Amino acid sequence: MTTLPLPPSLIATLPGHYYTDPALFRTEQERIFERTWFCAVRSADLDKPGAFRTVQVGRENVLITRSRTGGLRAFLNVCRHRGARLCTETQGQVRRTLQCPYHAWTYDLDGKLIAAPNLTKMPDVDRATYGLVTVALREWLGYAWVCLADEPPSFEDTVIGAAVERLGEVAAIDHYGTERLALGKRLTYDVRANWKLIVENFMECYHCATIHPELTDVLPEFADGYAAQYYVGHGAEFGDGVKGFTVDGSEGFGRLPEISDDQDRRYYALTVKPTVFVNLVPDHVILHRMFPLAEDRTVVECDWLYAPDVIASGADVSKSVELFHRVNAQDFAACERTQPAMSSRAYRSGGVLVPTEHHIGIFHSWLLQQLGADGA
Repeated sequence: MTTLPLPPSLIATLPGHYYTDPALFRTEQERIFERTWFCAVRSADLDKPGAFRTVQVGRENVLITRSRTGGLRAFLNVCRHRGARLCTETQGQVRRTLQCPYHAWTYDLDGKLIAAPNLTKMPDVDRATYGLVTVALREWLGYAWVCLADEPPSFEDTVIGAAVERLGEVAAIDHYGTERLALGKRLTYDVRANWKLIVENFMECYHCATIHPELTDVLPEFADGYAAQYYVGHGAEFGDGVKGFTVDGSEGFGRLPEISDDQDRRYYALTVKPTVFVNLVPDHVILHRMFPLAEDRTVVECDWLYAPDVIASGADVSKSVELFHRVNAQDFAACERTQPAMSSRAYRSGGVLVPTEHHIGIFHSWLLQQLGADGA
């Protein structure tokens, strides 16, 4: 294929092999997913001591538990004896300890080795030294974020900073009180596409008029191709006659208590690189977490979060869930249509971005910086 000079209106994309090369995906696992903060689980899912979840982060399986004192802890899910996976289920509940199913090495919920067959005959074995390998953990927005790096990057700069970069100040997202909301619905999507295609799709609205009729009915400005995040602090305004962020524009629920007047009747979206999307509307929050599993497969977990009294009352949230579920299904189908073409010679040198997609170019620059010169 011949690469022609681009006119000023267009920006080059990444070449196609960035979406299909297994070796490059392994490099992404090492240099991105294992070095940056990764949104692993919703804190409330671990509702009592002994509750645990296991999550794939890059090439590592991470075990997250709630300790006896109520805090969350994260460890590599690897027994220190012979390397067996400690917890083989994706979630569960133990009473007081975590025991390896292979040789019964046993750890407390803070990761310390407390028992093993014949351990008393090995007094030179330090139980703290041979405890589980700890993973850094921070909580924000009601979720546990983990980082596998020996020296994690600043959480304030890279994670909370994404909200400031998008919304202008962290208070703008704090008003939604996401950590106090209740889970109304969770849907999991197994998408046959590279994780970057999903990020790129979320960051632009050039496609909205084509594939999102329900969304553009509620947010008419999206039909013009400008994304919600095309300038700092911008939120797409609900259309005239639209009462709520629902599939038919009907009434939703009362706005969250700390929402400011200028946030009412607006939709805000932000991307927390590499794998989190946050969607803010006056009466609920929608949060996507991506789990890249292969160069052509990404699992996306989507949570719809509401005021606790809405969920406690048994209110029907299906109309608000249905709106973004349709958006998800439409978006993921588009990504799956795109994935096969990434290996075509027609896309060997990549494609192009129009001016309203400039955020994707910024994302590509960030990605290349993370990968380094030899990551290509």
